[in-house]
Amino acid sequence: MLLGSLFLTGCGVHNPFCGSDRPVPVLGWLAPNPASFAQVQQGLLLTVYGSHFYSESIVRWNGEALSTRVMSGTQLQTTVTTAQMPSPGSAQIVVHTPPNLAGDLGCDSGGDSEASTLTVTE
Repeated sequence: MLLGSLFLTGCGVHNPFCGSDRPVPVLGWLAPNPASFAQVQQGLLLTVYGSHFYSESIVRWNGEALSTRVMSGTQLQTTVTTAQMPSPGSAQIVVHTPPNLAGDLGCDSGGDSEASTLTVTE
């Protein structure tokens, strides 16, 4: 039966040998959202709330990795400037956690959250 659990890890069953696995991050909400373009011009401090954030987790803005501060396992912060958002519009925000490279066989680890849309108004 123990051997069977090794093959079921892809089905959402936790492998007891995966003590150092990292679940896929969950993005809950963004703050502020919406934000004004004036905030972006001043350097918008974007806070990302969710769960399963780790010290290596990063915020991706339309696929581009942003410098990210990990505040806790449920909160990340990054600064958005006109380099990322040169005019009002929207962007897709994703939290990415790299896999744990500890070599746990059959262990799911890291990945990308579902995307959330940040709207920047005039």
